[in-house]
Amino acid sequence: MRTSKVERKTNETDIKLIFSLDGTGENEISTGCGFLDHMLTLFSVHSKFDLSLSCVGDTDVDDHHTVEDIGIALGEAFSQAVGDKKGIVRYADAALPMDEALILTAVDISGRSCLCFECEFPTEKIGAFDTELIEEFFTAFVRTANITLHIRRLAGSNSHHIAEGIFKGFARTLRKASEIDIRFASEIPSSKGVL
Repeated sequence: MRTSKVERKTNETDIKLIFSLDGTGENEISTGCGFLDHMLTLFSVHSKFDLSLSCVGDTDVDDHHTVEDIGIALGEAFSQAVGDKKGIVRYADAALPMDEALILTAVDISGRSCLCFECEFPTEKIGAFDTELIEEFFTAFVRTANITLHIRRLAGSNSHHIAEGIFKGFARTLRKASEIDIRFASEIPSSKGVL
Protein backbone atom coordinates (compact mmCIF):
# COMPACT_ATOMS: atom_id res chain seq x y z
CA MET A 1 0.00 0.00 0.00
CA ARG A 2 1.16 3.51 -0.81
CA THR A 3 1.06 5.12 2.61
CA SER A 4 2.82 7.88 4.49
CA LYS A 5 3.05 9.46 7.90
CA VAL A 6 3.85 13.12 8.51
CA GLU A 7 4.33 14.99 11.76
CA ARG A 8 4.82 18.74 11.62
CA LYS A 9 5.30 20.88 14.72
CA THR A 10 5.88 24.62 14.71
CA ASN A 11 5.20 27.43 17.17
CA GLU A 12 1.81 27.80 15.44
CA THR A 13 0.60 24.25 14.78
CA ASP A 14 1.13 20.63 15.85
CA ILE A 15 0.01 18.23 13.11
CA LYS A 16 -0.08 14.43 13.01
CA LEU A 17 -1.17 12.81 9.77
CA ILE A 18 -1.42 9.28 8.36
CA PHE A 19 -2.34 8.97 4.68
CA SER A 20 -3.04 6.12 2.25
CA LEU A 21 -3.60 6.42 -1.50
CA ASP A 22 -5.05 2.91 -1.81
CA GLY A 23 -7.76 3.19 0.79
CA THR A 24 -11.52 3.22 1.12
CA GLY A 25 -12.10 6.82 2.18
CA GLU A 26 -11.87 6.03 5.86
CA ASN A 27 -11.12 9.20 7.81
CA GLU A 28 -10.70 10.68 11.25
CA ILE A 29 -10.15 14.42 11.04
CA SER A 30 -9.83 17.02 13.78
CA THR A 31 -8.26 20.32 12.76
CA GLY A 32 -9.85 22.71 15.24
CA CYS A 33 -11.61 24.34 12.27
CA GLY A 34 -15.07 22.90 11.60
CA PHE A 35 -15.34 24.00 7.99
CA LEU A 36 -11.91 22.58 7.12
CA ASP A 37 -12.87 19.30 8.82
CA HIS A 38 -15.91 19.20 6.53
CA MET A 39 -13.87 19.89 3.37
CA LEU A 40 -11.18 17.33 4.23
CA THR A 41 -13.83 14.72 5.00
CA LEU A 42 -15.27 15.33 1.52
CA PHE A 43 -11.75 15.07 0.10
CA SER A 44 -11.17 11.70 1.77
CA VAL A 45 -14.58 10.24 0.89
CA HIS A 46 -14.49 11.29 -2.77
CA SER A 47 -10.84 10.35 -3.36
CA LYS A 48 -11.06 7.06 -1.42
CA PHE A 49 -7.80 8.15 0.25
CA ASP A 50 -7.64 7.15 3.92
CA LEU A 51 -6.82 10.13 6.12
CA SER A 52 -6.14 10.35 9.83
CA LEU A 53 -5.38 13.95 10.76
CA SER A 54 -5.15 15.88 13.99
CA CYS A 55 -4.05 19.47 14.37
CA VAL A 56 -3.73 21.73 17.38
CA GLY A 57 -3.24 25.24 16.06
CA ASP A 58 -3.41 28.87 17.10
CA THR A 59 -7.02 29.25 15.99
CA ASP A 60 -7.43 31.85 18.74
CA VAL A 61 -5.51 34.11 16.31
CA ASP A 62 -7.35 32.91 13.19
CA ASP A 63 -7.45 29.81 10.96
CA HIS A 64 -4.67 30.86 8.59
CA HIS A 65 -1.74 28.95 10.12
CA THR A 66 -3.85 25.82 10.63
CA VAL A 67 -5.13 25.78 7.06
CA GLU A 68 -1.75 26.54 5.48
CA ASP A 69 0.23 24.06 7.61
CA ILE A 70 -2.28 21.28 6.99
CA GLY A 71 -1.93 21.97 3.26
CA ILE A 72 1.86 21.67 3.63
CA ALA A 73 1.63 18.42 5.63
CA LEU A 74 -0.98 16.81 3.36
CA GLY A 75 1.00 17.71 0.24
CA GLU A 76 4.10 16.18 1.78
CA ALA A 77 2.13 13.05 2.69
CA PHE A 78 0.81 12.75 -0.87
CA SER A 79 4.30 13.14 -2.32
CA GLN A 80 5.69 10.44 -0.04
CA ALA A 81 2.81 8.05 -0.76
CA VAL A 82 2.99 8.40 -4.57
CA GLY A 83 6.73 7.65 -4.36
CA ASP A 84 8.65 7.45 -7.64
CA LYS A 85 5.36 7.76 -9.59
CA LYS A 86 6.02 4.54 -11.49
CA GLY A 87 2.87 3.34 -13.26
CA ILE A 88 0.61 6.23 -12.30
CA VAL A 89 -1.90 7.67 -14.77
CA ARG A 90 -0.35 11.11 -14.07
CA TYR A 91 -2.98 13.40 -15.70
CA ALA A 92 -6.65 13.79 -14.82
CA ASP A 93 -9.44 16.34 -14.92
CA ALA A 94 -13.04 16.70 -13.84
CA ALA A 95 -15.93 19.09 -14.26
CA LEU A 96 -17.88 18.69 -11.05
CA PRO A 97 -21.38 20.11 -10.46
CA MET A 98 -22.49 21.02 -6.94
CA ASP A 99 -26.01 22.36 -7.34
CA GLU A 100 -25.61 25.70 -9.20
CA ALA A 101 -21.80 25.59 -8.90
CA LEU A 102 -19.63 24.00 -11.58
CA ILE A 103 -15.93 23.53 -10.89
CA LEU A 104 -13.20 22.45 -13.28
CA THR A 105 -10.14 20.74 -11.79
CA ALA A 106 -7.15 19.39 -13.69
CA VAL A 107 -3.95 17.89 -12.33
CA ASP A 108 -0.55 16.76 -13.55
CA ILE A 109 1.55 14.81 -11.04
CA SER A 110 4.53 16.34 -12.73
CA GLY A 111 7.18 16.94 -10.08
CA ARG A 112 6.70 20.67 -10.71
CA SER A 113 4.62 22.83 -8.40
CA CYS A 114 2.18 25.19 -10.13
CA LEU A 115 -1.24 26.35 -8.96
CA CYS A 116 -3.64 28.20 -11.26
CA PHE A 117 -6.60 29.17 -9.07
CA GLU A 118 -9.31 31.11 -10.89
CA CYS A 119 -12.14 30.94 -8.44
CA GLU A 120 -13.84 33.97 -6.93
CA PHE A 121 -16.19 33.57 -3.99
CA PRO A 122 -19.33 35.71 -3.67
CA THR A 123 -18.71 36.11 0.07
CA GLU A 124 -15.60 36.69 2.20
CA LYS A 125 -16.70 34.09 4.74
CA ILE A 126 -18.49 30.76 4.90
CA GLY A 127 -19.74 30.83 8.47
CA ALA A 128 -16.63 31.88 10.41
CA PHE A 129 -14.22 30.58 7.74
CA ASP A 130 -12.36 33.03 5.49
CA THR A 131 -12.87 31.96 1.88
CA GLU A 132 -9.42 33.31 0.90
CA LEU A 133 -7.91 30.47 2.94
CA ILE A 134 -9.08 27.92 0.36
CA GLU A 135 -6.50 29.20 -2.11
CA GLU A 136 -3.91 29.26 0.70
CA PHE A 137 -4.57 25.58 1.38
CA PHE A 138 -4.07 24.60 -2.26
CA THR A 139 -0.98 26.81 -2.63
CA ALA A 140 0.59 25.00 0.32
CA PHE A 141 -0.48 21.56 -0.92
CA VAL A 142 0.86 22.09 -4.44
CA ARG A 143 4.24 23.34 -3.17
CA THR A 144 5.00 20.22 -1.15
CA ALA A 145 3.19 17.69 -3.37
CA ASN A 146 5.05 19.00 -6.45
CA ILE A 147 2.02 18.84 -8.71
CA THR A 148 0.45 21.16 -11.25
CA LEU A 149 -3.15 21.96 -10.33
CA HIS A 150 -5.75 24.07 -12.12
CA ILE A 151 -8.96 25.01 -10.33
CA ARG A 152 -11.54 27.14 -12.12
CA ARG A 153 -15.07 28.17 -11.19
CA LEU A 154 -17.22 27.87 -14.30
CA ALA A 155 -20.46 28.74 -12.47
CA GLY A 156 -21.68 29.26 -8.93
CA SER A 157 -23.37 31.81 -6.69
CA ASN A 158 -23.21 30.06 -3.29
CA SER A 159 -19.80 30.12 -1.60
CA HIS A 160 -20.38 26.88 0.30
CA HIS A 161 -21.36 25.04 -2.88
CA ILE A 162 -18.31 26.43 -4.69
CA ALA A 163 -15.99 25.28 -1.89
CA GLU A 164 -17.56 21.81 -1.83
CA GLY A 165 -17.25 21.55 -5.60
CA ILE A 166 -13.56 22.46 -5.36
CA PHE A 167 -12.70 19.84 -2.74
CA LYS A 168 -14.81 17.10 -4.34
CA GLY A 169 -13.43 17.82 -7.80
CA PHE A 170 -9.88 17.94 -6.47
CA ALA A 171 -10.42 14.61 -4.71
CA ARG A 172 -11.73 12.83 -7.78
CA THR A 173 -9.08 14.32 -10.06
CA LEU A 174 -6.19 13.48 -7.75
CA ARG A 175 -7.52 9.93 -7.28
CA LYS A 176 -7.68 9.35 -11.04
CA ALA A 177 -4.22 10.81 -11.66
CA SER A 178 -2.56 8.75 -8.90
CA GLU A 179 -4.14 5.41 -9.85
CA ILE A 180 -1.89 2.72 -11.28
CA ASP A 181 -2.35 2.01 -14.98
CA ILE A 182 -1.43 -1.69 -15.25
CA ARG A 183 -0.36 -1.24 -18.89
CA PHE A 184 2.44 1.02 -17.68
CA ALA A 185 2.95 -0.38 -14.18
CA SER A 186 6.75 -0.57 -14.47
CA GLU A 187 7.22 2.75 -16.28
CA ILE A 188 7.55 6.38 -15.27
CA PRO A 189 4.86 8.21 -17.28
CA SER A 190 7.24 10.66 -18.93
CA SER A 191 9.35 10.70 -22.09
CA LYS A 192 12.16 12.00 -19.86
CA GLY A 193 12.06 8.84 -17.76
CA VAL A 194 11.71 10.84 -14.55
CA LEU A 195 9.10 13.01 -12.87
